[in-house]
Formats: sequence, C-alpha cells, structure tokens
Amino acid sequence: MVRKDLIPDPERAPLVREMFEDYASGRFTKQEVLARITQRGLRTRRGLVLSPQSFGQMLRRTVYIGLIDCPEYGVSTRGNFEPLVSEQTFYRAQAVSEGRVQVTAPRERNHPDFPLRGFVRCETCGRPLTGSWSKGRNGYYAYCHCQRQCRAVNVSKTKLEGLFADELELLQPTPGYMRLVKDRVLHVWQQVTSEIKERAADSDRRVKAIQQKLDSLDEAYLFAQTIDLTSYERQRDKLREELTLAQIDHHAEGLEELDVQGILAFAERVLPRAADLWVQSSLNQKQRLQQLFLPEGITFDGNRFSRTAATAPFFKYLAPNERREEHW
Repeated sequence: MVRKDLIPDPERAPLVREMFEDYASGRFTKQEVLARITQRGLRTRRGLVLSPQSFGQMLRRTVYIGLIDCPEYGVSTRGNFEPLVSEQTFYRAQAVSEGRVQVTAPRERNHPDFPLRGFVRCETCGRPLTGSWSKGRNGYYAYCHCQRQCRAVNVSKTKLEGLFADELELLQPTPGYMRLVKDRVLHVWQQVTSEIKERAADSDRRVKAIQQKLDSLDEAYLFAQTIDLTSYERQRDKLREELTLAQIDHHAEGLEELDVQGILAFAERVLPRAADLWVQSSLNQKQRLQQLFLPEGITFDGNRFSRTAATAPFFKYLAPNERREEHW
C-alpha cells in the first residue's frame, strides 16, 4: 500500500473546494467569496480568519491540484495524493483573477441606497456618478451627482432610477420577436461552439509541447548531464511560466455545457420583464442585471440617458427593429 504524502483536512477541504468553485464561476468577486467561506467557517491552520492576502495566496497554490512546486529547491513534481481541486477549476480561477475571462460578478460599488453609483457616468466629464444624502427642510434626500470638479449632474436618486427603468423598457425585445430569432441563435451557438473547440485544441497542443520541453530539459540535466545548473534553472523557470500561462489560456477557452434551448425559453419569459425585475431586485441582483444589460455602463447628461450606450450582445441582436417588424 502506497503511503499518501498529504491527507485532506476533513473540515477545511470541502470549504477550500467550494472557494475555488465559487470564484472560478465568475459570479462572485474575491471579497464576496472570502466573506462566504469565512461565514461557513474556513480558517487558517492557526484558527485565524483569512486575510485578503492569505486568500489570494490560497487561490494560487498548485498543491490543491496535486502539484508539488518548490522553485528554491528545484522541485516540481506531482504528489502521490488525490488533488483537492480539479485542474479545470483551478486554472479557470487563475483566468478569472487575471481578467482573461468575462465574469458576471458586480464591481465593487455596493451601497444599498445607490445601486447606480459607479455604473452611470457623467456625459460631460466621463466620470462615474456618486451618491449621497442631503439634508433638506423636511428631512434627508438622496441625490446622485458628478464629482466636485465637474458637477454637471445633480439629480435625485428617485428620478435617476425611474429614468433608468424607462431605458430598460426601451431595450426589451418583444416576446414575439424573440421566438422568431431562436433558430438564428442556435445556428450562431453551433458556430461559436466549433470555434471554441478549435481554439481549445490549439491551446491543448501548446500545453503538451511546453510540457515535452520541460521533460527534455529535465532529461538533459538530470540524466544526460549536458547542461549546467544555471542554464537548467533559467530555462526551467522560463518554461514553467510559459506552461502556467498556456494552462490558464487553455482552461479559459473551455466550453461550458449549456442547455441553449432552456436558456432561450427562460430568456423569452424573463427579458420582456427586464425593467420590472430590476426595480424589484436586491442591490446585488440589480448590479448584476445592470452589468448584464449594459456591460460598459451608460452616460447621463443631467436630464436623459445617452442612447449610444453599448448593450449586451443579446440585446444588440434581439432588439426589435421597427422596419423589420413592419414586414412580418
């Protein structure tokens, strides 16, 4: 019986695995994942609450995928123990951290009173609007306004949010139009799937090629002894860095299994109610919807929103075209 080098902690291991899965999903920020696993009881080996620095270091530890990597001793090998995290999840987490994949986690602008703060920008200066409460004759009133250097926008929170809901109403495709584009969406999805698989295959070949170079380098130094230690370490470190980046790219190209038919059916029911959903949602949900509908944000001139805002791809494709609807 082979003795295992490392045995997972029965209490910490499930939480570490959950930490990687949550962050790799792209649905949560680092701060959100850290708060979630802290609430669930994950602590350091000394029983202390994880700091943001410790959390970041844990996300980069290759030991969780079964790799023992000690550059200072020239050791890089696979351990004889079961990985705690799959390589796909680990490298996708690295891709999320590096900004190599698109995520749905809201940006850090959380204030329950001002869901549009940091999302809406001033059309005059281009800076994000902020929010604050002002004391009036009969109480406190919430306002959204530009930074002090500009002050081109100063609008009540209620008015700004009402106008934003109106913008969402304008973006919404009609249920009938969405049904008409289902076939086209499925066709495009098949094309995207094929392209992603081709890129993933190219990335996989690159990873294998770099790994073969590493194996040949080890052979040349450890057995054939045809290169000196300094050359070996320099080339090894360079190849390791290339391998890590290639693995991140490979897993960033990974294609998630999606029920496209189910997603389209869900979208057909939900998107025509986008404005109502936003109004009734919590702060976190509102920010996710904002980023989904308008990934680059939107500008406001003090009276109205700009109609040139970049919308999410499905809105660009599904937005009703008046001329086209006349011919149906």
